[in-house]
Amino acid sequence: MKQTPRLIVIVMLLGEAGCHNLERSRSVDDPAVARRTIALQVCSNCHGMNGVSVSPMFPKLAAQPQEYLVAQLTDFRAHRRTDPNAQKFMWGFRHLSEAQIEELAAYFSTRPPPPATFGNSPLVDDGRAIYMAGIPSRGVAACSACHGANGAGLGVTPRLAGQHADYIVKQLMVFRNSGQRPRGDPMKPVSDNMSEQDMRSVAAFLEALPAPSASTDGHSTARLVP
Repeated sequence: MKQTPRLIVIVMLLGEAGCHNLERSRSVDDPAVARRTIALQVCSNCHGMNGVSVSPMFPKLAAQPQEYLVAQLTDFRAHRRTDPNAQKFMWGFRHLSEAQIEELAAYFSTRPPPPATFGNSPLVDDGRAIYMAGIPSRGVAACSACHGANGAGLGVTPRLAGQHADYIVKQLMVFRNSGQRPRGDPMKPVSDNMSEQDMRSVAAFLEALPAPSASTDGHSTARLVP
């Protein structure tokens, strides 16, 4: 019981550092501040302590390719990403130095990948077909061609496996608005030719796609949770 007041104080302090309070994030403006300090005191309020966010409003950063994270943080700092949530939650991070961006990207890229969340089975099945083969009749390329069969991403291509389904759908809609995510412009013709149902199917499949596990022959494999 004696620890209760201390616990309340800690919770209150964390609350003050929330995503809506950009003044709190701006206070971490010393280039000498370590990546772990920023990640745990600021980023964690939206993205989770290990980069696995609870709310689908915020993407899971765990195990994202480091190069991808560097590119996105750089765009947030320069206000190149103009989608509504980027402006609302990330434009306040103009103070980040090059070193801090590199270190934050390195920190989250080395967190354990997010677990799979199995949802609507018919959607998952439809989404698997689209992800692996695309929709040739509408000119939609296979997602796996860029994001990999296991959805792990590479370089500036993001990891999609285990990501929140709602977040994936939201970003596919953002890609339709040319210029809001300049690095995502190659996705516009893909999202333009997908129906919302297509998007939700692919998103459900990806949310249910687990991290690859090492097989006995040394190659990685992925299996959906039944």
